[in-house]
Amino acid sequence: MNYYDRQPGTVTHQKDHQLKINNRKLLEITGVKEVDSFDNEEFLLETVMGYLIIRGQNLQLKNLDVTEGIVSIKGKVYELSYVDDHQQEKAKGFFSKLFK
Repeated sequence: MNYYDRQPGTVTHQKDHQLKINNRKLLEITGVKEVDSFDNEEFLLETVMGYLIIRGQNLQLKNLDVTEGIVSIKGKVYELSYVDDHQQEKAKGFFSKLFK
């Protein structure tokens, strides 16, 4: 179920999703479910709020805590964008072809 589709009054135990950017050089993300793919120019993360694409230069995975859902990425961040539900299949197809 998508975060935006949940009914009012419904109790769900969902982790918070937060982004913290420090001088475009360090990105800290909470609420990460899975790191789907990454390289030095692009990361694809599945978060509790949907898929998140991070683009930049010299991107490196600095910290990964899968139990807490926390990811830290260092490098120069150019772009952050979320992929909506209706676009996820297209994005997955593109990235699966790219990272075969």
